[in-house]
Formats: sequence, C-alpha cells, structure tokens
Amino acid sequence: MKIIAGLGNPGDKYANTKHNVGYMFLDELAAHWKVSDWREKHEALAIETYFNDEKIILVKPLTYMNESGRAIGAFLNWYKLEAKDLIVVHDDMDMPVGTHRIRKKGSSGGHNGIKSILSHVGDENFVRFKIGIGHPTDKPDVIHHVLSPFPVEDREKINEAIKILVQAAECVIKYDADMAMNRYNPRKEKKKNE
Repeated sequence: MKIIAGLGNPGDKYANTKHNVGYMFLDELAAHWKVSDWREKHEALAIETYFNDEKIILVKPLTYMNESGRAIGAFLNWYKLEAKDLIVVHDDMDMPVGTHRIRKKGSSGGHNGIKSILSHVGDENFVRFKIGIGHPTDKPDVIHHVLSPFPVEDREKINEAIKILVQAAECVIKYDADMAMNRYNPRKEKKKNE
C-alpha cells in the first residue's frame, strides 16, 4: 500500500499557482487512472484506488503548504504505514522550470511543506518527486513567485514534467524508487575529455 501526496494550497485562489504543482500532478494521475471520487478525510482530499494490485491513496492536504505534514502524518498513522510507503510531489525553486528529479530521501531543502512532513513523520526516508518552478530574479519576491500562476510559455514544460512523473509513479509502485530514478531522472551530461 502506498500514499501519493501532492503538496499545494486549497481553494480557487491558488489553483494554478506554482506552489500547487503537487495538486496538478495528482489531478493528472487521477485522470490517467480514471478516478475522480475525491473525499474529505484527515484534513485532506483523498481518493482510494488500486494500481498493479496494490492499494494507493492519493492525498491533497487541505492544511495549506506549511502544515502539509499534519494531514500526511494522519494518513500514515491511520493506515499504519511508514515513511517508505510515501511519495510526495512538490515544487522546487532551485530547479529550472519544468525540470524534474526523483529522490529517495533527504532534507527539506528549505521547502516548508517538506519541513512540515519531516516534523510530523519523523523520518526522511520517503520518495520525493520534485518539479522545478524556477527562482524569482528578485529574492524578496519569493512569496509572490510561488503564489503566482505559470506564464503560458512555462505551462507546457510543467505539463511535460508531470506526464513523465506519472509514468515514474507507476514505476515506483511496480518496481521501486531506484528503478524510477534510473529510468526517469534526467541524465547529467558528461564533461568533455572525461
């Protein structure tokens, strides 16, 4: 059994903002799996479904980004799952727009949603799907940056990253995170004369 949590902020005001790529990912995954029965539970919207004969719960915390761990921790406790059974999808300002990366564990990297999960779950060993949203040119403008919509030219890149990560999620469930990282993480280009 696995929980796939997409981070974001609830409400129409935030629906298409950069901080909500986790929600966008879950919407795409749910459409891909042809499920739409979102129900409120543990301060989140959730869908229970099956993939590859394994029960999967899709979770959109309604606690706002900075308290994401409250809802996710409640789901893990309720289903008696461990951090290793969790996949979290979130935005990353330190990556160029539309890039993606899969990680098996790590620190928060300054992301408040991940900080909250680490605080409530107490274990860093959960899979993260990071989607790059780029960094604002003006550092004090971070809040405006993450809470503003993507420009039209960036939305296509984001959609492409999400489609790749939908395949990666299926790979994690069928096989494991190592296989997904090997297949779907972008290759680093080797330097000349190496």
